[in-house]
Amino acid sequence: MNVGDPIPAQEFPITRADLVRYAGASADFNPIHWNERFAKEVGLPDVIAHGMFTMATAVRVITEWAGDPGAVIEYGVRFTRPVVVPDPEGAVLSVAGVVREVREDGLVEIDLTASVNGQTVLAKSRAVVRPPAGA
Repeated sequence: MNVGDPIPAQEFPITRADLVRYAGASADFNPIHWNERFAKEVGLPDVIAHGMFTMATAVRVITEWAGDPGAVIEYGVRFTRPVVVPDPEGAVLSVAGVVREVREDGLVEIDLTASVNGQTVLAKSRAVVRPPAGA
């Protein structure tokens, strides 16, 4: 594994049903995440995905590559724009990763890019990971 090596990119469809399920699991029932009328009344273009849902979906690229969610030692992002989830078509979160650094302790730093319709939704998205065997 070398600096600059890519992590396989993936696309994740996001639907309103996903947001409702996440609201139930997280107990975040803010209507901007499920009620189009309310979201528009507060100035949003439509319903938006929860930030933590977006963050968790993006890191799946790494957990699936590593083969173990427990391999992620650190993970952080900066939210740059909301993920708008229109009904019924939903949205598609496109995520790719690249090795930023291979550390002396054997851990790997990975930078992620996450976008919807070509617009970045997460910035400074970086994880420290225990790489899979043989990587």
